[in-house]
Amino acid sequence: MKNYEILEHKADLKIRIFGATKEELFKNALLGMTESMKPETKKPEEETKRQIKIESTDSAALLVDFLSEVLYLSQTNREAYSKVQFKKFSDNQIEGELFGQKVERFGEDIKAVTHHNLDIHQKKDKTWEATILFDV
Repeated sequence: MKNYEILEHKADLKIRIFGATKEELFKNALLGMTESMKPETKKPEEETKRQIKIESTDSAALLVDFLSEVLYLSQTNREAYSKVQFKKFSDNQIEGELFGQKVERFGEDIKAVTHHNLDIHQKKDKTWEATILFDV
């Protein structure tokens, strides 16, 4: 199973994300967003860690809030996060640690994670899929 795919969109970045579990879906969403930002890492690569704790009303809001927090941390700390380890994961709460690297710059600027046409659902085969739009 692929992690994510970039979908065609006129003005923004649209990604469809896949996961065997909801937790994996969130990890792949992080990967899709980070790779889409085209980070240029510093040499030698410095590994960074950041704690995150997010509460939301439901799974869809949690996904947007999670990615928004990662985007904020990426921009303010000039870091690209490619992995997350969840200590707590439920339908409305996440707690964990992000792992990433310091970056020189990002090749693509993502301004915001949106709720526009957001879709997150479990398929008949019990895998998860989400479609999310980023304002670029």
